[in-house]
Amino acid sequence: MSNETGQRPEEAGSGGNWEKQVLEKLVFAGLKEQRSTRRWGIFFKSLTLLFLFAMLFIALGWLGKSQPAAASRHTALVELRGVIDADGKASGDKVINGLQEAFKDGKTQGVVLRINSPGGSPVQAGHINDEMRRLRKLYPNIPLYVVVEDVCASGGYYVAVAADKIFVDKASLIGSVGVLMDGFGFTSAMEKIGIERRLLAAGENKGFLDPFSPLNESQKAYAQKMLGEIHQQFIKTVREGRGNRLKETPDMFTGLVWTGEKSLELGLADSYGTLQSVARDVIKAEDIVDFTPEDNLAEKFARRFSAIGGEAIASALISKTTPFR
Repeated sequence: MSNETGQRPEEAGSGGNWEKQVLEKLVFAGLKEQRSTRRWGIFFKSLTLLFLFAMLFIALGWLGKSQPAAASRHTALVELRGVIDADGKASGDKVINGLQEAFKDGKTQGVVLRINSPGGSPVQAGHINDEMRRLRKLYPNIPLYVVVEDVCASGGYYVAVAADKIFVDKASLIGSVGVLMDGFGFTSAMEKIGIERRLLAAGENKGFLDPFSPLNESQKAYAQKMLGEIHQQFIKTVREGRGNRLKETPDMFTGLVWTGEKSLELGLADSYGTLQSVARDVIKAEDIVDFTPEDNLAEKFARRFSAIGGEAIASALISKTTPFR
């Protein structure tokens, strides 16, 4: 017998069972896919959360640069790069911290401060110079050398003279023993566009060298006197650091810059050398361990935001004192 479709009963029954099995497989496949999607979603959410936590720890300085893995005997390196200022990568605090860690390491055979700087703050440079001299006395058996790359001028050279020896390349730029204070005067431009300056102050010198007012001769003379005092401090520091190696000339302290080759003739530097050659041939410890402190993420963000913020605009309009440049 057959039904109206022409199928035998047993065939119809098996057909229904087959459809049921297919439906079950589809349902189970859908559930399996949902579970897989859910697991992958949890995985990626967890991964994102771990990444955010890691970034937070870095920003807080908890996952900053770890202590260098010291070799049995090594040359310790500290970098001083860029303009020397309190908020930059070449701040007194950062350089001093690196030098202190380098000297404290029991396997350090000698310390190299590698400088590539046009100068900057006399205060920050003075702090580094003072600490270098203190560390040399505290660790008399560990030499401290400066290796100059492209530039070691003004505040950079103020730092360098505290070392036992200064090594240069023949084309390095050395010196600039001088002091400056720069700014702008806008009075003529204001007159042309009809702007009136209204400066109210208590104290006749409170608006000292205001760029929007005519130059005050007495204030100019006072500023020149201050610059002269700082210049003499600079000259004294160079003489103390270089001692009788220095072959003074009439223009040595006029702010001129010398090549590395000429600096050897003048006693501003001691010899040619690189980081590698000093480590290998002078300190006799070829392995180099970097003790330069690195910025954490928070410091990098802060510097980036300050660079693009209103501070940059203000510094372009207001006279700024940066003596060692």
